[in-house]
Amino acid sequence: MSDQLFNLTSVEVDIAVIGGGSAGMAAAVAAKRAGAEKVLVIERDDHLGGILEQCIHAGFGLEVYDEELTGPEYMQRHIDEVEAKGIETLLDTMVLELNEDLTLLVSNSIGLSCIKAGAVILAMGCRERTRDNILIAGSRPAGVLTAGTAQNLMNIRNRMVGREVVILGSGDIGLIMARRLTLEGAKVAAVYEIMDHPGGLPRNIRQCLDDFDIPLHLSHTVTEIKGGERLSSVEVAAVDETMQPVPGSEQEIPCDTLLLSVGLIPENELSRGAGAVLDPITGGPEVDGNYMTTVPGIFACGNVLHVHDVVDFVSQEGEIVGKAAAEFISTRSGSEDIPNDISVSPGPGIRYVLPHAIPAKGGILKLRVERPARDVQIVVSSDDNEVGRKRFPRVNPSEMIQFDLKIPTFRKPSDLTVRLEKLYHEVSP
Repeated sequence: MSDQLFNLTSVEVDIAVIGGGSAGMAAAVAAKRAGAEKVLVIERDDHLGGILEQCIHAGFGLEVYDEELTGPEYMQRHIDEVEAKGIETLLDTMVLELNEDLTLLVSNSIGLSCIKAGAVILAMGCRERTRDNILIAGSRPAGVLTAGTAQNLMNIRNRMVGREVVILGSGDIGLIMARRLTLEGAKVAAVYEIMDHPGGLPRNIRQCLDDFDIPLHLSHTVTEIKGGERLSSVEVAAVDETMQPVPGSEQEIPCDTLLLSVGLIPENELSRGAGAVLDPITGGPEVDGNYMTTVPGIFACGNVLHVHDVVDFVSQEGEIVGKAAAEFISTRSGSEDIPNDISVSPGPGIRYVLPHAIPAKGGILKLRVERPARDVQIVVSSDDNEVGRKRFPRVNPSEMIQFDLKIPTFRKPSDLTVRLEKLYHEVSP
C-alpha cells in the first residue's frame, strides 16, 4: 500500500486482517471472494508468510492443494492468491491497539494512524514458550534457545546453532529440528519430555527421531542448566505423576546447546485489550459458530485461536472466518439467519472443544483429547440425550480431531457436552 494512507488521520476499510501468515492470508482471500471490497492485511514483519518461510521441510499442502509442498512453497501459493485478488497489505506495521468499536491504532516507519474497520479478523499466530515460562534453574549461558529460533537461525540465516544438543519437549518444531541438526552433522543426545506421552505428531516421532536413532525419554525433564559463557551440560531427571523430579534419578548430560520445544502461546494481547473473553485452556478467544469472538465484529482464526498441528487446517479455518466476516459486514450481523445459541463444552477425557457455540443445525467441532487412547468414541450429548457419536481406533492429544456434528431437525438440544468413552468389546461365551 502506498504511503498516502498514512497521510490521513483515519482510514476506513471493510475488513482489517491482523497477521499475514497462512490464517490471515486465507481469511483475506476468502473475504474478498465473498464480496468484501476493501480488505487490508496488516503484518508486523517486512513480508507475508509468517513462520512458513523458515519451515523448509515438506509436508504442507496435502489438504488444501492436494500436493506435498515445503513451507516456503505453501506460503507462496497464499501470497499469489492475495496478489491476484488485489488485496492491500501494510508490512512492517504494528497494531498497537484494537478497540471494541473496531478501530485500530497502528504504527510503522511513517508514524501513527487510525484504521476504522467494519470487521476485524485476528490472525496473529502464536509464540514459543521460553526458559522463563518454565522456570529452569541454573546459570544463564549462551546456547539455550527455543526450537523455532534455532530453525530461523539455521534455515534463514545459515548459522549452525550447536554440535552437542539436548532437546527439551517433544513438540513438532523440536522433533523437526532434531532431524535438521542431525543432517547438518550435530549430535542430538536425546529428546526429553515431561509428559508420559509425546507432544508431537506420530509421523514426526517416526521420521525425525526413530529414523535417526534419536532416543525419546518420556516423563523426564531438565532440572538445571550449567555453564559459564557457553552451555556445558544440563541435569535431567525423571518426574513422578505430579511432574516433580524423582530424587536420585538425576543425570548430567554434556552439551553445548539446549533447544526448548515446550509449547506455544497464542498472541492474544490485542484480543484481551479489545475485551474478548479468552478460553483459559486454549489461551485464545471464545468464539461462536461463525468464529466471532464475544466482541461483535471481531473474528479469530488460526493459532491465535488455538494451536494447530497442521497448517492446512489453519488455512481452512481462515477461509471459514473470511467468509463469515464478509457476511457480517454485508448484514451488520454475524448470526441473524442461523442463531449460534447452543453452547458446547468439554466433558471427561476432552481437553478443549471449539467453537464454544454452534447453530441449531450443528457444525464442525474441533477438539483435543487429554491423553492418548485406543478404541474410543467421541460422544456429544445434551443433558441425558445423545446427539452424536464417532468411533476412533486411536486418539492423541497432539492431533486435533474434527467432528462434523449434524443435529436432526426434530431435536432442539440445549447446551452440549463432548466426552470421550472407552469401547469395551464383548467376549462371546
